[in-house]
Amino acid sequence: MKIFFYIALLLLLVLSLAMTSATAADLSPRIEISGVFDEVLDNVTEALRPPVGLIRNGEVNNLWLNRYIRTIPKRVARALEPFGYYSAKIETRTDRNVTPLTVYVIIDSGDPIRIATRHLEVVGANHQELQERVARFPLAPGDILRHAPYEEAKAELLALATDLGYLDATYSHHSIEVNLAEKSAVLNLRLDTGPLFHFGEIGLDGGDDYPERFLRRYITARRGDPFSFTVLGKTQQQFLDSDRFKNIIITPLREEEQNELIPVVIRLDSKPRMRLRPGIGYGTDTGARAFVRYQDVNLWQLGHEFNTDLLIAEYKKNLLGTYVFPGYRNIDTKLALHGGYQSEDIDTYETTYYFIEAEQLYGLKEGKVASVYVRLQQETSTIGNEKNSARTVMPGLRFTLSRLDNPVRPKQGYRLSMEVRGASETLGSDISVQQALGNINWIIPIPWQTYLLVRGSAAASLQQNDFDELPASLRFFAGGDRSVRGYAYQSLGPEDLQGNVIGGKHLLVGSIELEKRFLENWGVAAFYDAGNAFNTFSDYELAKAAGFGLRYFTPVGPARIDLARTLNAEKERYRVHIGLGVGW
Repeated sequence: MKIFFYIALLLLLVLSLAMTSATAADLSPRIEISGVFDEVLDNVTEALRPPVGLIRNGEVNNLWLNRYIRTIPKRVARALEPFGYYSAKIETRTDRNVTPLTVYVIIDSGDPIRIATRHLEVVGANHQELQERVARFPLAPGDILRHAPYEEAKAELLALATDLGYLDATYSHHSIEVNLAEKSAVLNLRLDTGPLFHFGEIGLDGGDDYPERFLRRYITARRGDPFSFTVLGKTQQQFLDSDRFKNIIITPLREEEQNELIPVVIRLDSKPRMRLRPGIGYGTDTGARAFVRYQDVNLWQLGHEFNTDLLIAEYKKNLLGTYVFPGYRNIDTKLALHGGYQSEDIDTYETTYYFIEAEQLYGLKEGKVASVYVRLQQETSTIGNEKNSARTVMPGLRFTLSRLDNPVRPKQGYRLSMEVRGASETLGSDISVQQALGNINWIIPIPWQTYLLVRGSAAASLQQNDFDELPASLRFFAGGDRSVRGYAYQSLGPEDLQGNVIGGKHLLVGSIELEKRFLENWGVAAFYDAGNAFNTFSDYELAKAAGFGLRYFTPVGPARIDLARTLNAEKERYRVHIGLGVGW
């Protein structure tokens, strides 16, 4: 019985608090404000929020109420000053004959204070980036004096100086001189940078199962470089992105600084080196699929990496392996050995191939990676009514440039990839062909959590043999989840005399998509796709489709459901496309 008593007591207490809150809300004075709008109105409204002690024991405290009403003009004046209004006229009228009591606040903000001149100075260091930031300082002569952009710019300038290595930077003088008679203001700002600090010794604590030379690939700072918290943040992110470490703690030892050299300690906690990651999924291009990845990220305790991927899907099967020898120039420089088996069985063609490939990658600056490779492949294909088999020895060059703010859930940036490759009978191939391929994905932010996504793909071939001798992997097709939606995967391209799609020598595909994100992980999109594969520009026919889709953003990329409708086709149809992942 006691528990029912306590429950009833708790419910009574909650009900009492709710009634008290409702009573307080009913008795609080109503404030009617006129004369100001938008953000100025919001600031005044916040400044006039009634004090907590105004309602006591369900009754208005008249002493506090009268004191509050008397302070309204002063509160409003203070709330207007951040927007440049220093000479406002504020009138209040109180209607005590209504419930709740209503206070009318009539505001004549008057003319704002404007900047007459400004004196902005950086002393101690003549750093170009600091001078450029000063030149972009807001509130130029003639502008309205607004406190928020002034304080933001002041904080950003100091933060920039600190990040450039001037850790003792401070404002030796900062003031705003307001002349009410002339309705003008003078800005005075003097930043004293102090000395420039540099990185001292950068020590490693933990990660003993990896060679120290391997670990230092992830460190973007060197002894003697200007000290920068941004550089340390990039170092920490590179350790995290490697998926080899957890709990990465980077500690600058400011108290041990000598001669403007600051030592740093990086503490690492290694993850297990071997991982097994199974999964299931569905994609319109592949059908239902199951996959498993085995990974060893520290083979022989040398930082070597070995990956094996097995995919079994309705229309595709593959078994792929990669062995990576790390380079010590930077984290993107490495030698990768690839090999495996892949087969596809779709309406357009059937193909099976085995391959081995050696690729040397070079990490360049600012997100650029270039590589040179040689690929040996044996492929057997059935396309239309023709079957062929070809061995190719194909050297090539690849180049990628990535400038995305987030590789999984980007909000702005782009990714560009290009490749040239070729095979020649004189080098041991059954065919001779040269090809160039390019892809670009670009995301442009626009207001209200809306993004413009632009995608393009192009490819071209020069071939000495008959086209019938080319295997499926060296022909170009369009259509599918990441090509022209509304059409089945690889269903677009030149046809033979029987109407079978047999692919083309060239490819041109483009897409434009407007994506609106809402809540935390949801989005909707409208898109237009166009493109095709072809043999000559004279017989190029553009396949077009448009539609809309739903997005749910996961840690591995967006899950997408798109409904596309073909446009200007002989037989217009609808097609649903389902996929998971960023697709770039």
